[in-house]
Amino acid sequence: MGNRLSKIATRTGDKGTTGLGDGTRVDKDALRVHAMGDVDELNSHLSVLICEDIPEKLKQELLSIQHDLFDMGGELCIPGYTMITDAQVLRLDELLAHYNADLPPLKDFILPGGSRAAAIAHVCRTVCRRAERAIVSVGKAENINEAPRQYMNRLSDLLFVLSRVLNKLASGSDVLWEKERVR
Repeated sequence: MGNRLSKIATRTGDKGTTGLGDGTRVDKDALRVHAMGDVDELNSHLSVLICEDIPEKLKQELLSIQHDLFDMGGELCIPGYTMITDAQVLRLDELLAHYNADLPPLKDFILPGGSRAAAIAHVCRTVCRRAERAIVSVGKAENINEAPRQYMNRLSDLLFVLSRVLNKLASGSDVLWEKERVR
């Protein structure tokens, strides 16, 4: 990885460019930089979710995901570099199966809401989907590994499931979309 930051205000980005981990400079609105920013934003939203009154085990799993997202940022920051592994994607599959096991099947769409923690998980889910789309865009323009895209796809599914789990833990239920409501 690149050098550790010892000086934050370098002024090297004043003209609208930023440095990647391999030393190349790119425009701050480059697809890769957008993807890095979306992953960073997701990580920040996850930190808000971790601050909620949720089970300690879930906090630790989310913290592990935050570390994975730093790996993701590292991979995106250095073209050709690999940090996200199939094992990390598999871990999300296992968490999905674990948390989804005790949920009732959905018969209708749900609204993003319910408890505060569930609502935050939904915000994380939507930011994750945006980050996934940004990574797909990078992959169309440049050669990148498949694992980051797969990881984000699984993570957004996991965040949806976790929103349902968090509503259940709050002694609540999903907020169902009322398609037949009076408009």
